[in-house]
Amino acid sequence: MKPPHEHDLGLVHDLGTLRRRNVLRLLAGAGLAVVAGCATDDSSSTPSASPSTGSSPGGTSSPTTAGDCVDEIPAETAGPFPGDGTNGPNVLTESGIVRSDLTKSFGSASGVAAGVPLTVELIVQDAGNCTPLAGAAVYVWHCDAEGRYSLYSDGAENENYLRGVQAADASGKVTFRTIFPAAYDGRWPHIHFEVYASLTEATAAGKISATSQLALPEDVCRAVYATSGYDGSAENMSRTSLERDLVFRDDGAARQLATVGGNVQSGYQARLTVGV
Repeated sequence: MKPPHEHDLGLVHDLGTLRRRNVLRLLAGAGLAVVAGCATDDSSSTPSASPSTGSSPGGTSSPTTAGDCVDEIPAETAGPFPGDGTNGPNVLTESGIVRSDLTKSFGSASGVAAGVPLTVELIVQDAGNCTPLAGAAVYVWHCDAEGRYSLYSDGAENENYLRGVQAADASGKVTFRTIFPAAYDGRWPHIHFEVYASLTEATAAGKISATSQLALPEDVCRAVYATSGYDGSAENMSRTSLERDLVFRDDGAARQLATVGGNVQSGYQARLTVGV
């Protein structure tokens, strides 16, 4: 499977994007402002699997416990399909973007992204003192089971599914219900995210505090890509690795590899602690 649009426009493009975002972060100052409170849509968050460590049989990895103290998340390119106003469409300022269920388009769009269910849980914390950043907002986006990005790719340009914003609760946690993304040619399976100081900042497409990507474990990817609807993903993934991936190859996604629990029948739960 080769998606209608390539995700990355080459090393020069991505390095340039990364440099620009690093400059913006340096100019932003000492840290992320902590804003109290949490805003969500009218749908409740799906709880993640019971925390545990290690791996379980059947191609799954189990989530680590919440509250892990981590270093600052590596800064990465947002790629050519962010939908945050920096490269064409701006979904952040649209009514309906604050939501936990990303599987459906909102507003005038009506598409639904099909695939193996995935719950994504991010724990946002201050990398300096490991305290939760309550009130920080996270914008998440990724491709569908066919490797397409809503707002951009042929056949999905009029949709806005698999994009959404949540504000962190008192423990710094945001939760999204979505589907497992495809693997397309040239990239390891991943999910993009941006962190903002507050929900107000995010929905104004304002100052970005951190831009990075979450990597998904190989064993879980193999289990998902053996199911229907992910045609070509297994072959695409076989042509790369975390060590060769354009984004993750510097350290093999050591600080970006999510821990995942679940199965293809009931869905998966991915968790990552994000230091900002």
